[in-house]
Amino acid sequence: TAGDTWEQVKHTTPEKFYIEACDEGADAVLAIDRVSNEMTLTGKKDVPPSAVTKPICGVMGTIRLVAGMYLVVITRKRNVGSLLGHAVWKAVDFDVISYKKTVLHLSEIQSQENKTFLSMLNNVLSTDGFYFCTDFDLTHTLQRLANTSPDFQEMSLLERADQRFVWNGNLLRELAGQPELHRFALPVVHGFIVMKPCRINGKIFEWILISRRSCFRAGVRYYVRGIDSEGHAANFVETEQIVLYEGAKASFVQVSAQPEVQTQTHHQQNHDHANHMDGFQRHFDSQLLIYGKQTILNLVNQKGSEKPLEQAFAKMVSGMNNGMLNYIAFDFHKECSHMRWERLQILVDAVTETQDEYGYFMVTSEGKTVSQQKGVFRSNCMDCLDRTNVIQSLLARRSLQTQLQRIGVLNVGQRIEEQAEFEKIYKNAWADNANACAVQYAGTGALKTDFTRTGKRTRWGLLMDGWNSMIRYYKNNFSDGFRQDSIDLFLGNFAVDETEGPTPLRVQKDWKFLTLPIIMLVAFSMCIVCLLMAGDTLTETLAYVMFWGAASAITATIILFNGQDFVDAPKLVHKEKLD
Repeated sequence: TAGDTWEQVKHTTPEKFYIEACDEGADAVLAIDRVSNEMTLTGKKDVPPSAVTKPICGVMGTIRLVAGMYLVVITRKRNVGSLLGHAVWKAVDFDVISYKKTVLHLSEIQSQENKTFLSMLNNVLSTDGFYFCTDFDLTHTLQRLANTSPDFQEMSLLERADQRFVWNGNLLRELAGQPELHRFALPVVHGFIVMKPCRINGKIFEWILISRRSCFRAGVRYYVRGIDSEGHAANFVETEQIVLYEGAKASFVQVSAQPEVQTQTHHQQNHDHANHMDGFQRHFDSQLLIYGKQTILNLVNQKGSEKPLEQAFAKMVSGMNNGMLNYIAFDFHKECSHMRWERLQILVDAVTETQDEYGYFMVTSEGKTVSQQKGVFRSNCMDCLDRTNVIQSLLARRSLQTQLQRIGVLNVGQRIEEQAEFEKIYKNAWADNANACAVQYAGTGALKTDFTRTGKRTRWGLLMDGWNSMIRYYKNNFSDGFRQDSIDLFLGNFAVDETEGPTPLRVQKDWKFLTLPIIMLVAFSMCIVCLLMAGDTLTETLAYVMFWGAASAITATIILFNGQDFVDAPKLVHKEKLD
């Protein structure tokens, strides 16, 4: 169907939900029984006239909470642009609808837990960055799509999607089990998409940036790190830059993740290390299969707390002894210290030959494939977004320079940097990409975006980075546990049990957790009050200030010593999964 008219209709009766197929002239209706939870295919004639009708934009899927099953639908969407003639949408609003008509069957504690799970679900849905397309596969790069078999084209969007990037895969499990219902299953990606019509030399072309977040081992900054035994790297993102001009298309793909190693603590056994090496091997085996050669650009510091990570990573890569894997360590902060950001060119120059060898994907306006990308750059830093994004934008610009010359947009000798109008679009889009991924992952905008936007590191940028770092610190300690639980619930890493047993949410907080912060706050406030309202003598004032100051210092020390009790840690994941 024409992408811009694509709408679905949901009819609700006390017994059933009915969702109409969006295909023009289609009679198919998805019927969901609110009592038995059964999903069946029926026709429009079976929808009772008494049903309450509401337009929706698509079905995200279903999920079980304490009160029973819930249906998650997209209620509002915004058009992002058109990719090869297919409308791309951003899901803006969602509705979570209970199959059950009341929660009277729940105890008070169960009702409270159900509310918490619902707020977790809404926490993920309210995180910006869900995109979908009804007649095109957003989960694959242009090169992967070009190299598919005719059978692939016959499959439903859900069947042929790259499961790494289907964020509602867990919610679609019920629908996935019944192939006849696949037309109602809408794969949704999470990340960032920007599509801009641009002009250089009077020639108008489409410039597109797509970042796809993997749903395997996804999470927040400090609770999901390294690699798991199945070979999934923490917070893996695939970023594709696309150019479309008069029928010709080109794309350049890069990936990023956190460092794939965790350093061994004194209590971890050797078998843990062996398991980790096994996961590391699995991960890169699948990566080399998907992307071809890889150059790992490790941007972590080579001193201080990040040094052991860099050393362990380098050791594991050399231990693999694979000629398709190339490793480059670049101490980003040391090289670019004192605002010397022009030194990033050192890294870009160091990988020039490799980038030329890897190439990019390109199809001419006649439909002939003239170039395939044979390898990818994989950027790693501690938080896989700040340093990473800066480097990725520089490598992507170098690739774009060649592509635009080859398809005839740039003249010989012209440089992208000289095209002021396009440069502004380019830099801002990459900075927006960093911000979107940072908010999804660290809870604040990205750091260092002043350089991405302007090409210069500024004092204001440093100030903003300091502010964002403070907010990150607060969120990492006091709200990230809830965010991690929300992601784990949404992605199916934790499933609410059908039995009526207690959920892990029933964790009683120690008395210290409630009492000590209050004592510290009161003591600190009294200390300030005593300073502002001086006593009769200096000695008296000093005595008061010292007493309350000591009280706040002692409670602060106890809080720091028992730090783990005060941090908002995830409740839905077992401790061993966090190692």
